[in-house]
Parts: sequence; C-alpha cells; structure tokens
Amino acid sequence: MKYYPELVDEIAFKRDITVEQLCVFLDVETNPDVSYLHEKARGTTKRVYGNGIYIRGLIELTNYCKNNCYYCGIRCENREIQRYRLTKDQVMQCCEEGHRLGFRTFVLQGGEDPYFTDEKICEIVRDIRRQYPDCAITLSLGEKEKESYQRYYDAGANRYLLRHETADETHYRKLHPPQMDFHHRIRCLRDLKQIGYQTGCGMMVGSPGQTVRTIWNDLQFILELQPQMVGIGPFIPQHATPFAKETSGSLEWTLRLLSIIRLLHPSVLLPSTTALGTIHPKGRELGILSGGNVVMPNLSPRDVRDKYLLYDHKANTGEEAAEGLERLRERMQVIGYEILIDRGDFKGQIQEER
Repeated sequence: MKYYPELVDEIAFKRDITVEQLCVFLDVETNPDVSYLHEKARGTTKRVYGNGIYIRGLIELTNYCKNNCYYCGIRCENREIQRYRLTKDQVMQCCEEGHRLGFRTFVLQGGEDPYFTDEKICEIVRDIRRQYPDCAITLSLGEKEKESYQRYYDAGANRYLLRHETADETHYRKLHPPQMDFHHRIRCLRDLKQIGYQTGCGMMVGSPGQTVRTIWNDLQFILELQPQMVGIGPFIPQHATPFAKETSGSLEWTLRLLSIIRLLHPSVLLPSTTALGTIHPKGRELGILSGGNVVMPNLSPRDVRDKYLLYDHKANTGEEAAEGLERLRERMQVIGYEILIDRGDFKGQIQEER
C-alpha cells in the first residue's frame, strides 16, 4: 500500500485509522511528501477554530519531583539539577505580567512535589481566580487522587494536563520505575474528565521502546477518551537520565502525527510544543502548519527557566518566552495566523464538512 490523498480522506471521514494505514503515513522513505495530509489537517483546524492561535502562559511552579521516570530531567535521582519552588507571590507576579501581555490562560506546571499540598495548590488557584476572573487556569501537576482533583476544580481550576506518555502497559514499564502504575495514570485521566475538567493527555514521539503499534494504541486511547487537548512532541534525551544516549524523536513523525490527530479528533486543542521549537528553528510554525492551534510561551521568572530542564537544550528564550510574544505574533502572521487574546476554550465536537 502506498500513500494516496484518498487515504487521508478516508481516515478523516471515518475518524479512525488502522495499524496498516498508520505505517503508510509514518513511512518517511517511501512517502516523503505528505503535503496533502498537512493541508487537510490545516483545513480541518480552520473550519473549527479559524486561523486564530491560542496562547497559554506557562508557569513552571517547581522542579522537585518524587518520581524517577527514566526520561525526565527533573527525576528525583538527578543530583545535578538545581532545585527550586516558586512562592505564591512569584506565581501572582507571573500572572500579573502575563495578563498585561495579553495571556488569558495560565498553566501551572510542575513535578509531583509533596511540598505543594492540596491546601497550597487550592490557595494559589483561588487567588488567581479571584484576581483574574476572565482567565482560565490550567494545572499540570501529575498524578493525584480524585479527591484532590475535585478540590482544585472547586477552587477554580478549569483544565488539567496529564500526558499519558503511552497507552501500552509494556511500553509504560520501559519508561517508568516499578513503583509507578500504568493503570493509575489512566484512571487519573478518566477521573479528570468525569469531574468536568477540560482534560489533556499526550505522549512523546520516539521515546525508547516505542513502535508503530504503541503509537496506534495511543491514537485509539485518544479516540476513546476524547480529551479536549492532546500534547505531543518529540522525545529529547536529557544527559542525567538513563536515556541520555538514546536518539531523539523524529520531527517528521511528530508533524505527521499532529496532522493525524487533528483529522481523528477535529475539535481538539493541539499545541505546537516547546520541544518542536527546540529541535527545529521553525518548529513552532511547522507544528501550526501541521494542524496545531496552541502555543505555550514561558511566563516563569527568568532566573528559574534554565532549571526546569525536562530534556537538554530546552528553548526558553526568544519566541519561547512570554516577553517575546510580539516576535511570535509576527512569525505567526508570516504563515497566515493570528495570535488571539482569548481563553481559547475547547469548542466541542464540531463536525467537519465531508
């Protein structure tokens, strides 16, 4: 089987994909030109969301983490990293700066840090909600129990991002230590959706042990879960982890999967990630041109940005930084898109024109 535009139309119509079809799309050597795939994805995005790009202000709350994931630079056994925690006042200063710049979503991201108890998280969320009622609050703080997620939601959080990393249990065990439980991670995502969060999952492309079959499992999981957001980016090794010498994930595969996810789940919010901007100077643009519609510039204090290193050489200046928003706006305009001053909420399952 070779790549044909008809195959793109078929998966867009059926909102499903077989393993064999996925193999065709990911066969870079046989099918180097997938321009129609990206074109179809862009058209789908524009039918649902227009040519607007939503911005999220990323605030990296803490780089302490109790977990020891084999791929992650803030894993608890990394002795090289300089640890930090933001205070509530620092978080509020980030929000003040972000709101002035035009951000209407704040994303609090961090490792699973026991210091940040439910009470502390709820206090921060309540203060942001009280001071910025026009803004959405997104949390990305790892696995919690359902009761904790409910408390954050009741305090005013709107969205929660938790990458599932892989929907294949055997692959999950290759990425995480034995103490971590694949089923608990999946259950967390189901709990978040049940509570009412706009929920985000996602995975790394090219992580060690990943195969076309495991990626297909990820796509099937996304179709079943129907998250409001999906965050994917290429795996990039970090020098102080067991995966330090592994090969980075493919830019081409990442872009093709962004387009495929857009066709399978047309109304999903789909970030063009920092990892894309790290491995390619125009990674942000390429992600948008492959069907993405969200970017997440860094609002964290400048003196901690180079300490939140999930992977090596992470981009955190220039257009990756909140203060570079005007330059980012110009770069998006060059490719025909507009940065929006908007919360950028999920628009529901809007049917694509057949």
